[in-house]
Amino acid sequence: MNLIEKLGFGTKSMDSSDASIAQGPDTDSPSPGQQLAQFGAGCFWGVELAFQRVAGVTKTEVGYSQGYLHNPTYNQVCSGTTKHSEVVRVHYDPTQCQFGHLLDVFWARHDPTTLNRQGNDVGTQYRSGIYYYTPEQEKEAVESLERQEKLLNRKIVTEILPAKKFYRAEEYHQQYLAKGGRSGSKQSAEKGCNDPIRCYG
Repeated sequence: MNLIEKLGFGTKSMDSSDASIAQGPDTDSPSPGQQLAQFGAGCFWGVELAFQRVAGVTKTEVGYSQGYLHNPTYNQVCSGTTKHSEVVRVHYDPTQCQFGHLLDVFWARHDPTTLNRQGNDVGTQYRSGIYYYTPEQEKEAVESLERQEKLLNRKIVTEILPAKKFYRAEEYHQQYLAKGGRSGSKQSAEKGCNDPIRCYG
């Protein structure tokens, strides 16, 4: 790997061993009594803050999943060559927050009818996706999509797939908007907060 690639720029070749790891299941385990879910709904900064505000969500992480490159960087994902999606991995207590409520937050946060695009953000990394860990989550996601499609009366392009290996994004991306974003103006992550989310801070 040359210096440019070490710094996270340029492209890194993808071999079959990389792809098999990246396409494998997410084997991380949640804390006792917790469950995991992954959602892709455009730029992960605003999506994470929306989930941070949900009662029963105990932890959120932004990262990359569903691609073919092992240990991708942000710049590699943004190149569109790794096929990763920007996702939020949500840790939640199912006794306090049902998966169905997370789905409601997901649908409300983005436009699921635009392929590989949310507003001015264009690219496969911004695709809409629900990535499930259990058959129950899969069933609920499919039923929820069908209801949402009838409600919108438009074709929804959201993919519903098994959760694959999750690569935690660089630390500066974590809780980005709650920490101040680009402007340095912190946005509230308090549970139940309904303040409008400024996508880039």
